[in-house]
Amino acid sequence: SGETIDYGPCAFMDTYAAMTVFSSIDRQGRYAFGNQPPIAQWNLTRFAETLLPLLHPDTEAAIRLAEDALHGFVHHYEEAWLTGMRAKLGLLVPTDDDVELIRQLLTLMQQDALDYTNSFRALTLTRDLADASDEMQAWLTGWRARLESQAVAPEAIEEAMRQANPAVIPRNHQVEAALSAVVSTGDLGPFERLLKVLQKPFEETTENVDYRAPAPPSAQPYQTFCGT
Repeated sequence: SGETIDYGPCAFMDTYAAMTVFSSIDRQGRYAFGNQPPIAQWNLTRFAETLLPLLHPDTEAAIRLAEDALHGFVHHYEEAWLTGMRAKLGLLVPTDDDVELIRQLLTLMQQDALDYTNSFRALTLTRDLADASDEMQAWLTGWRARLESQAVAPEAIEEAMRQANPAVIPRNHQVEAALSAVVSTGDLGPFERLLKVLQKPFEETTENVDYRAPAPPSAQPYQTFCGT
């Protein structure tokens, strides 16, 4: 009936892995991080089905109109994704090689089990990654050369990257700690501190140091349930 849209994600990814899944019932990775694009298109298709009577009195004509619109999703999504990823990497002067450069980075991030948020933030501030593998070092060298080829001031690149790469996100273990404090003792302190930190996600302060750290091993793997 179109009353709801089946979305899926209900937590935040620490270590980058395309097949990251949090839902306890999503055993096949239907809503995995890397599957979000096709799932978004699937959701739009279900929505379009509810609109068919409004698109055209003839059902076949309505279906054609809906399909024409849905076929444009992939192009729009890829453009939006590329724009966002270019911003995260400071690629202010687009080139045709950007897609491959970005995909290489994501492959290496998964291979080296790097934290998604903190890795992009490190690239923003230092143009480097601590303890980078040989393959990652090679990628970093190529990326830095790509930045220098833009003839854009380093300060402008860094500022653009700062606005695209948050220093702090709602880490799952921090959210759980805040909820647990309220449920167990009625203490709103952890929640209020977390909320205050998240109001300025792009700033690095002494106040949010602990909130920038990935979850400890004891908090992994993280799982959510229906009703989260």
